[in-house]
Amino acid sequence: MKSDIDALMQERNFDALLVFGAAENNPPMTYLTGGGHVGGATLVKLRGGRTVLVCNPMERDEAARSGLEVHLYDEYPIETPGGDSAQNAALRLRAILQQLGVTGRVGVYGQTDFGPLFAMLTHFQNLMPEVQLVGEAREHSLFLYAMETKDEAEVARIRRMGQITTEVVGLTRAYLTGCAVRDDEVLLNEHGVPLTIGEMKGKIRLWLAERNAEPREGFIFAIGRDAGVPHSTGNPADVLRLGQTIVFDIYPAEAGGGYFYDFTRTWSLGYATPEAERLYNQVLEVYHQVVGQLKVNECFKEYQRLACELFERYGHKTPRTEKTPLEGYVHSLGHGVGLNIHERPASGLSAGDDNLLKPGVVVTIEPGLYYPERGMGFRIEDTYWVRLDGSFERLADYPYDFVLPMERG
Repeated sequence: MKSDIDALMQERNFDALLVFGAAENNPPMTYLTGGGHVGGATLVKLRGGRTVLVCNPMERDEAARSGLEVHLYDEYPIETPGGDSAQNAALRLRAILQQLGVTGRVGVYGQTDFGPLFAMLTHFQNLMPEVQLVGEAREHSLFLYAMETKDEAEVARIRRMGQITTEVVGLTRAYLTGCAVRDDEVLLNEHGVPLTIGEMKGKIRLWLAERNAEPREGFIFAIGRDAGVPHSTGNPADVLRLGQTIVFDIYPAEAGGGYFYDFTRTWSLGYATPEAERLYNQVLEVYHQVVGQLKVNECFKEYQRLACELFERYGHKTPRTEKTPLEGYVHSLGHGVGLNIHERPASGLSAGDDNLLKPGVVVTIEPGLYYPERGMGFRIEDTYWVRLDGSFERLADYPYDFVLPMERG
Protein backbone atom coordinates (compact mmCIF):
# COMPACT_ATOMS: atom_id res chain seq x y z
CA MET A 1 0.00 0.00 0.00
CA LYS A 2 1.05 3.64 -0.32
CA SER A 3 1.71 3.68 3.40
CA ASP A 4 4.53 1.18 2.79
CA ILE A 5 6.51 3.46 0.46
CA ASP A 6 8.64 5.17 3.12
CA ALA A 7 9.56 1.82 4.69
CA LEU A 8 10.47 0.45 1.26
CA MET A 9 12.60 3.54 0.62
CA GLN A 10 14.36 3.03 3.95
CA GLU A 11 14.93 -0.64 3.12
CA ARG A 12 16.50 0.26 -0.24
CA ASN A 13 18.39 3.27 1.12
CA PHE A 14 16.58 5.69 -1.18
CA ASP A 15 16.63 9.33 -0.15
CA ALA A 16 14.06 10.27 -2.79
CA LEU A 17 12.01 8.93 -5.68
CA LEU A 18 11.74 10.55 -9.11
CA VAL A 19 8.75 9.73 -11.29
CA PHE A 20 8.50 11.05 -14.86
CA GLY A 21 5.69 11.22 -17.41
CA ALA A 22 1.94 11.73 -17.56
CA ALA A 23 -0.49 11.03 -14.74
CA GLU A 24 -2.53 8.76 -17.05
CA ASN A 25 -1.39 5.34 -18.33
CA ASN A 26 1.68 5.58 -16.12
CA PRO A 27 1.17 3.37 -13.04
CA PRO A 28 3.78 4.88 -10.67
CA MET A 29 2.59 8.42 -11.40
CA THR A 30 -1.08 7.40 -11.30
CA TYR A 31 -0.49 5.66 -7.98
CA LEU A 32 0.89 8.80 -6.32
CA THR A 33 -1.28 11.44 -8.01
CA GLY A 34 -4.57 9.63 -8.53
CA GLY A 35 -4.42 10.22 -12.28
CA GLY A 36 -5.86 13.10 -14.26
CA HIS A 37 -4.86 14.98 -17.38
CA VAL A 38 -1.32 15.97 -16.40
CA GLY A 39 1.29 15.32 -19.08
CA GLY A 40 5.07 15.35 -18.93
CA ALA A 41 5.24 15.97 -15.18
CA THR A 42 8.05 15.40 -12.69
CA LEU A 43 7.23 14.05 -9.24
CA VAL A 44 9.69 14.04 -6.36
CA LYS A 45 8.95 11.98 -3.23
CA LEU A 46 11.27 12.59 -0.29
CA ARG A 47 11.73 9.78 2.20
CA GLY A 48 9.59 10.59 5.20
CA GLY A 49 8.77 14.00 3.80
CA ARG A 50 7.23 16.04 1.01
CA THR A 51 5.84 14.82 -2.29
CA VAL A 52 6.07 17.52 -4.94
CA LEU A 53 4.50 17.50 -8.41
CA VAL A 54 6.01 19.83 -11.02
CA CYS A 55 3.97 20.42 -14.15
CA ASN A 56 3.17 22.65 -17.11
CA PRO A 57 1.31 25.84 -16.10
CA MET A 58 -1.60 24.94 -18.39
CA GLU A 59 -2.25 21.81 -16.32
CA ARG A 60 -1.99 23.37 -12.88
CA ASP A 61 -5.67 22.87 -12.00
CA GLU A 62 -5.57 19.20 -12.99
CA ALA A 63 -2.38 18.77 -10.96
CA ALA A 64 -3.95 20.47 -7.94
CA ARG A 65 -6.67 17.78 -7.83
CA SER A 66 -3.96 15.32 -6.76
CA GLY A 67 -3.84 17.01 -3.37
CA LEU A 68 -0.04 17.13 -3.63
CA GLU A 69 2.21 20.15 -3.36
CA VAL A 70 2.26 21.53 -6.91
CA HIS A 71 4.92 23.68 -8.57
CA LEU A 72 5.24 24.87 -12.15
CA TYR A 73 8.16 24.32 -14.48
CA ASP A 74 8.27 28.10 -15.02
CA GLU A 75 9.42 28.51 -11.42
CA TYR A 76 12.76 27.00 -12.44
CA PRO A 77 14.21 29.21 -15.20
CA ILE A 78 16.34 27.53 -17.82
CA GLU A 79 19.92 28.75 -17.59
CA THR A 80 20.75 28.33 -21.29
CA PRO A 81 17.74 29.56 -23.30
CA GLY A 82 17.69 28.21 -26.83
CA GLY A 83 20.15 25.45 -26.00
CA ASP A 84 19.83 21.68 -26.24
CA SER A 85 16.45 20.65 -24.82
CA ALA A 86 17.90 17.69 -22.93
CA GLN A 87 20.55 19.91 -21.34
CA ASN A 88 17.94 22.50 -20.42
CA ALA A 89 15.68 19.85 -18.89
CA ALA A 90 18.64 18.56 -16.86
CA LEU A 91 19.37 22.05 -15.58
CA ARG A 92 15.75 22.42 -14.55
CA LEU A 93 15.77 19.06 -12.75
CA ARG A 94 18.91 20.10 -10.88
CA ALA A 95 17.18 23.30 -9.77
CA ILE A 96 14.15 21.33 -8.54
CA LEU A 97 16.23 18.86 -6.56
CA GLN A 98 18.52 21.53 -5.14
CA GLN A 99 15.50 23.49 -3.92
CA LEU A 100 14.22 20.36 -2.20
CA GLY A 101 17.63 19.52 -0.75
CA VAL A 102 17.85 16.14 -2.49
CA THR A 103 21.16 14.27 -2.42
CA GLY A 104 22.13 10.59 -2.17
CA ARG A 105 20.35 7.64 -3.78
CA VAL A 106 17.31 8.44 -5.91
CA GLY A 107 15.09 5.80 -7.52
CA VAL A 108 13.89 6.59 -11.06
CA TYR A 109 10.46 5.47 -12.33
CA GLY A 110 7.70 6.27 -14.78
CA GLN A 111 6.66 5.72 -18.36
CA THR A 112 7.72 8.24 -20.97
CA ASP A 113 9.69 8.41 -24.23
CA PHE A 114 12.94 6.70 -23.26
CA GLY A 115 15.31 8.51 -25.67
CA PRO A 116 14.74 12.09 -24.46
CA LEU A 117 14.62 10.94 -20.83
CA PHE A 118 17.91 9.08 -21.18
CA ALA A 119 19.54 12.11 -22.81
CA MET A 120 18.31 14.39 -20.03
CA LEU A 121 19.40 12.06 -17.23
CA THR A 122 22.84 11.65 -18.82
CA HIS A 123 23.31 15.43 -18.71
CA PHE A 124 21.84 15.58 -15.21
CA GLN A 125 24.23 13.00 -13.79
CA ASN A 126 27.15 15.13 -14.94
CA LEU A 127 25.57 18.28 -13.52
CA MET A 128 24.72 16.81 -10.11
CA PRO A 129 27.10 13.96 -9.24
CA GLU A 130 26.06 14.08 -5.58
CA VAL A 131 22.82 12.39 -6.67
CA GLN A 132 23.07 8.69 -7.55
CA LEU A 133 20.24 7.74 -9.92
CA VAL A 134 19.09 4.13 -9.44
CA GLY A 135 16.94 2.05 -11.77
CA GLU A 136 15.35 -1.23 -10.72
CA ALA A 137 14.41 -4.38 -12.61
CA ARG A 138 10.65 -4.47 -13.02
CA GLU A 139 10.18 -7.51 -10.81
CA HIS A 140 12.05 -5.74 -7.99
CA SER A 141 10.40 -2.34 -8.43
CA LEU A 142 9.61 -0.52 -5.21
CA PHE A 143 6.26 0.43 -6.70
CA LEU A 144 5.27 -3.15 -7.48
CA TYR A 145 6.02 -4.06 -3.87
CA ALA A 146 3.96 -1.12 -2.61
CA MET A 147 1.11 -1.86 -5.02
CA GLU A 148 1.04 -5.54 -4.09
CA THR A 149 -1.55 -5.01 -1.36
CA LYS A 150 -4.67 -2.93 -1.99
CA ASP A 151 -6.89 -0.94 0.34
CA GLU A 152 -10.68 -0.98 0.32
CA ALA A 153 -10.91 1.99 -2.07
CA GLU A 154 -8.63 0.33 -4.61
CA VAL A 155 -10.50 -2.96 -4.40
CA ALA A 156 -13.81 -1.14 -4.87
CA ARG A 157 -12.49 0.20 -8.18
CA ILE A 158 -11.29 -3.24 -9.26
CA ARG A 159 -14.61 -4.77 -8.23
CA ARG A 160 -16.44 -2.13 -10.30
CA MET A 161 -14.27 -3.04 -13.30
CA GLY A 162 -15.26 -6.66 -12.69
CA GLN A 163 -18.92 -5.68 -12.91
CA ILE A 164 -18.29 -3.85 -16.18
CA THR A 165 -16.26 -6.75 -17.54
CA THR A 166 -18.88 -9.39 -16.83
CA GLU A 167 -21.62 -7.12 -18.18
CA VAL A 168 -19.74 -6.84 -21.49
CA VAL A 169 -19.11 -10.60 -21.49
CA GLY A 170 -22.85 -11.08 -21.04
CA LEU A 171 -23.59 -8.78 -23.98
CA THR A 172 -21.12 -10.75 -26.07
CA ARG A 173 -22.75 -14.04 -25.15
CA ALA A 174 -26.24 -12.69 -25.92
CA TYR A 175 -25.15 -11.36 -29.30
CA LEU A 176 -23.44 -14.61 -30.33
CA THR A 177 -26.26 -16.90 -29.25
CA GLY A 178 -28.79 -14.67 -31.01
CA CYS A 179 -27.09 -14.93 -34.42
CA ALA A 180 -28.56 -16.86 -37.30
CA VAL A 181 -26.48 -19.82 -38.48
CA ARG A 182 -25.81 -20.93 -42.06
CA ASP A 183 -26.02 -24.54 -43.13
CA ASP A 184 -22.23 -24.77 -42.90
CA GLU A 185 -22.43 -23.72 -39.20
CA VAL A 186 -21.08 -20.19 -39.79
CA LEU A 187 -22.69 -17.44 -37.68
CA LEU A 188 -24.30 -14.52 -39.52
CA ASN A 189 -24.49 -10.97 -38.23
CA GLU A 190 -27.63 -8.84 -38.33
CA HIS A 191 -26.95 -8.03 -41.99
CA GLY A 192 -26.80 -11.69 -42.99
CA VAL A 193 -23.01 -11.56 -43.46
CA PRO A 194 -20.62 -14.04 -41.82
CA LEU A 195 -19.61 -12.77 -38.38
CA THR A 196 -15.84 -12.38 -37.99
CA ILE A 197 -13.57 -12.15 -34.98
CA GLY A 198 -12.66 -8.60 -36.02
CA GLU A 199 -16.30 -7.48 -36.11
CA MET A 200 -17.03 -9.10 -32.76
CA LYS A 201 -14.00 -7.44 -31.17
CA GLY A 202 -15.17 -4.08 -32.51
CA LYS A 203 -18.51 -4.52 -30.72
CA ILE A 204 -16.71 -5.47 -27.50
CA ARG A 205 -14.52 -2.34 -27.69
CA LEU A 206 -17.63 -0.19 -28.18
CA TRP A 207 -19.44 -1.79 -25.22
CA LEU A 208 -16.38 -1.15 -23.04
CA ALA A 209 -16.08 2.47 -24.17
CA GLU A 210 -19.74 3.07 -23.39
CA ARG A 211 -18.95 2.04 -19.80
CA ASN A 212 -15.86 4.26 -19.45
CA ALA A 213 -13.50 1.29 -19.73
CA GLU A 214 -10.79 0.56 -22.27
CA PRO A 215 -8.86 -2.52 -23.42
CA ARG A 216 -5.54 -0.75 -22.80
CA GLU A 217 -3.51 -3.95 -23.20
CA GLY A 218 -5.84 -5.41 -25.85
CA PHE A 219 -7.84 -8.58 -25.24
CA ILE A 220 -8.15 -12.15 -26.54
CA PHE A 221 -11.08 -13.45 -28.56
CA ALA A 222 -9.69 -16.47 -30.36
CA ILE A 223 -11.31 -19.49 -31.98
CA GLY A 224 -10.10 -22.94 -33.02
CA ARG A 225 -6.35 -23.28 -33.37
CA ASP A 226 -5.76 -19.73 -32.09
CA ALA A 227 -7.59 -20.67 -28.89
CA GLY A 228 -4.87 -23.28 -28.40
CA VAL A 229 -2.08 -20.65 -28.25
CA PRO A 230 -2.55 -18.83 -24.92
CA HIS A 231 -1.71 -15.28 -26.03
CA SER A 232 -3.02 -15.45 -29.57
CA THR A 233 -5.45 -12.53 -29.65
CA GLY A 234 -7.51 -13.98 -32.51
CA ASN A 235 -7.34 -13.54 -36.28
CA PRO A 236 -9.70 -10.68 -37.25
CA ALA A 237 -10.62 -12.46 -40.51
CA ASP A 238 -11.69 -15.73 -38.85
CA VAL A 239 -15.41 -16.40 -38.92
CA LEU A 240 -17.37 -17.60 -35.90
CA ARG A 241 -18.59 -21.20 -36.19
CA LEU A 242 -20.52 -23.67 -34.12
CA GLY A 243 -18.67 -26.39 -32.25
CA GLN A 244 -15.26 -24.66 -32.01
CA THR A 245 -13.69 -23.53 -28.76
CA ILE A 246 -13.54 -19.77 -28.19
CA VAL A 247 -11.20 -18.38 -25.54
CA PHE A 248 -12.44 -14.95 -24.42
CA ASP A 249 -9.82 -13.37 -22.15
CA ILE A 250 -10.80 -9.78 -21.41
CA TYR A 251 -8.75 -7.49 -19.16
CA PRO A 252 -9.97 -3.91 -19.45
CA ALA A 253 -8.95 -0.95 -17.31
CA GLU A 254 -10.65 2.20 -16.14
CA ALA A 255 -10.39 4.81 -18.88
CA GLY A 256 -7.39 7.06 -18.37
CA GLY A 257 -5.03 4.45 -17.01
CA GLY A 258 -6.76 3.23 -13.87
CA TYR A 259 -7.29 -0.22 -12.37
CA PHE A 260 -7.59 -3.42 -14.41
CA TYR A 261 -9.79 -6.47 -14.11
CA ASP A 262 -8.88 -9.87 -15.60
CA PHE A 263 -11.38 -12.53 -16.62
CA THR A 264 -11.60 -15.49 -19.03
CA ARG A 265 -14.29 -17.86 -20.17
CA THR A 266 -14.18 -20.58 -22.82
CA TRP A 267 -17.22 -21.23 -24.98
CA SER A 268 -18.35 -23.56 -27.71
CA LEU A 269 -21.43 -22.37 -29.59
CA GLY A 270 -24.29 -24.77 -30.15
CA TYR A 271 -22.45 -27.96 -29.31
CA ALA A 272 -19.00 -29.29 -28.45
CA THR A 273 -17.11 -32.40 -29.44
CA PRO A 274 -16.75 -35.09 -26.76
CA GLU A 275 -13.00 -34.40 -26.59
CA ALA A 276 -13.57 -30.69 -26.06
CA GLU A 277 -16.14 -31.37 -23.33
CA ARG A 278 -13.72 -33.73 -21.59
CA LEU A 279 -10.82 -31.26 -21.63
CA TYR A 280 -12.99 -28.34 -20.54
CA ASN A 281 -14.30 -30.34 -17.61
CA GLN A 282 -10.74 -31.13 -16.56
CA VAL A 283 -9.87 -27.41 -16.55
CA LEU A 284 -13.01 -26.64 -14.56
CA GLU A 285 -12.20 -29.39 -12.06
CA VAL A 286 -8.64 -28.10 -11.57
CA TYR A 287 -9.97 -24.56 -11.15
CA HIS A 288 -12.41 -25.62 -8.44
CA GLN A 289 -9.85 -27.78 -6.64
CA VAL A 290 -7.29 -24.97 -6.56
CA VAL A 291 -9.81 -22.35 -5.41
CA GLY A 292 -11.12 -24.71 -2.76
CA GLN A 293 -7.64 -25.07 -1.24
CA LEU A 294 -6.54 -21.40 -1.23
CA LYS A 295 -5.19 -20.30 2.16
CA VAL A 296 -4.07 -16.91 3.34
CA ASN A 297 -0.29 -16.29 3.56
CA GLU A 298 0.55 -19.39 1.50
CA CYS A 299 3.21 -19.10 -1.18
CA PHE A 300 1.40 -18.57 -4.50
CA LYS A 301 3.63 -20.95 -6.41
CA GLU A 302 2.47 -23.84 -4.22
CA TYR A 303 -0.85 -23.62 -6.06
CA GLN A 304 0.99 -23.70 -9.37
CA ARG A 305 2.54 -26.96 -8.19
CA LEU A 306 -0.92 -28.20 -7.26
CA ALA A 307 -2.34 -27.27 -10.69
CA CYS A 308 0.55 -29.04 -12.40
CA GLU A 309 0.05 -32.15 -10.30
CA LEU A 310 -3.67 -32.26 -11.08
CA PHE A 311 -3.16 -31.78 -14.83
CA GLU A 312 -0.40 -34.39 -14.87
CA ARG A 313 -2.83 -36.91 -13.37
CA TYR A 314 -4.97 -36.36 -16.46
CA GLY A 315 -1.92 -37.06 -18.64
CA HIS A 316 -1.06 -33.50 -19.71
CA LYS A 317 2.36 -31.89 -20.00
CA THR A 318 3.06 -29.08 -17.53
CA PRO A 319 5.95 -26.73 -16.64
CA ARG A 320 7.05 -29.40 -14.15
CA THR A 321 7.44 -32.08 -16.82
CA GLU A 322 8.88 -29.89 -19.60
CA LYS A 323 10.86 -26.66 -19.56
CA THR A 324 8.69 -24.99 -22.21
CA PRO A 325 5.63 -27.10 -22.99
CA LEU A 326 3.70 -26.06 -26.11
CA GLU A 327 0.75 -28.33 -25.40
CA GLY A 328 -1.12 -29.18 -22.23
CA TYR A 329 -0.88 -26.80 -19.28
CA VAL A 330 1.74 -24.33 -20.45
CA HIS A 331 1.68 -21.27 -18.17
CA SER A 332 1.54 -20.22 -14.54
CA LEU A 333 -1.62 -20.26 -12.46
CA GLY A 334 -2.10 -16.53 -11.97
CA HIS A 335 -0.69 -13.13 -11.07
CA GLY A 336 -1.45 -9.97 -9.18
CA VAL A 337 -3.71 -7.30 -10.76
CA GLY A 338 -3.96 -3.56 -10.13
CA LEU A 339 -2.80 -0.48 -12.00
CA ASN A 340 -0.75 -2.97 -14.02
CA ILE A 341 -2.34 -6.03 -15.58
CA HIS A 342 0.54 -8.12 -14.18
CA GLU A 343 1.70 -7.35 -10.65
CA ARG A 344 2.96 -9.14 -7.59
CA PRO A 345 2.47 -11.79 -6.35
CA ALA A 346 3.64 -14.15 -9.07
CA SER A 347 2.83 -17.87 -9.16
CA GLY A 348 5.47 -19.28 -11.50
CA LEU A 349 7.56 -22.15 -10.21
CA SER A 350 10.63 -19.89 -10.20
CA ALA A 351 8.90 -17.05 -8.30
CA GLY A 352 10.46 -15.99 -5.01
CA ASP A 353 9.11 -17.34 -1.75
CA ASP A 354 7.96 -13.83 -0.81
CA ASN A 355 5.15 -13.99 -3.40
CA LEU A 356 2.47 -14.72 -0.82
CA LEU A 357 -1.32 -14.74 -0.81
CA LYS A 358 -1.29 -12.26 2.03
CA PRO A 359 -4.21 -10.06 3.07
CA GLY A 360 -4.77 -7.25 0.58
CA VAL A 361 -3.48 -8.90 -2.59
CA VAL A 362 -5.67 -9.19 -5.69
CA VAL A 363 -4.81 -12.19 -7.86
CA THR A 364 -6.08 -14.19 -10.81
CA ILE A 365 -6.64 -17.93 -10.81
CA GLU A 366 -6.52 -19.12 -14.43
CA PRO A 367 -5.75 -22.77 -15.24
CA GLY A 368 -5.96 -23.84 -18.88
CA LEU A 369 -5.23 -26.51 -21.46
CA TYR A 370 -3.97 -25.87 -24.99
CA TYR A 371 -3.89 -28.14 -28.01
CA PRO A 372 -3.46 -25.96 -31.11
CA GLU A 373 -2.91 -28.87 -33.49
CA ARG A 374 -6.25 -30.28 -32.37
CA GLY A 375 -7.83 -26.86 -32.98
CA MET A 376 -8.80 -26.16 -29.38
CA GLY A 377 -7.84 -24.39 -26.19
CA PHE A 378 -9.47 -23.79 -22.80
CA ARG A 379 -8.98 -21.32 -19.97
CA ILE A 380 -11.08 -20.30 -16.97
CA GLU A 381 -10.09 -17.19 -15.03
CA ASP A 382 -11.49 -15.17 -12.16
CA THR A 383 -9.97 -12.42 -10.03
CA TYR A 384 -9.88 -12.77 -6.24
CA TRP A 385 -9.13 -10.45 -3.35
CA VAL A 386 -7.61 -11.80 -0.15
CA ARG A 387 -9.67 -9.94 2.41
CA LEU A 388 -8.17 -8.60 5.61
CA ASP A 389 -9.87 -11.42 7.56
CA GLY A 390 -8.03 -13.98 5.39
CA SER A 391 -11.04 -15.03 3.30
CA PHE A 392 -10.98 -15.03 -0.50
CA GLU A 393 -13.55 -12.97 -2.40
CA ARG A 394 -14.23 -13.52 -6.09
CA LEU A 395 -14.68 -9.94 -7.27
CA ALA A 396 -17.22 -10.68 -10.01
CA ASP A 397 -19.51 -13.65 -10.54
CA TYR A 398 -20.25 -15.20 -13.91
CA PRO A 399 -21.40 -18.69 -15.00
CA TYR A 400 -18.98 -21.38 -16.19
CA ASP A 401 -21.15 -22.65 -19.05
CA PHE A 402 -19.06 -24.13 -21.83
CA VAL A 403 -21.64 -25.03 -24.50
CA LEU A 404 -23.85 -22.02 -25.25
CA PRO A 405 -27.22 -22.99 -26.77
CA MET A 406 -28.09 -20.97 -29.85
CA GLU A 407 -31.40 -19.10 -29.72
CA ARG A 408 -31.81 -19.32 -33.49
CA GLY A 409 -31.24 -22.19 -35.90
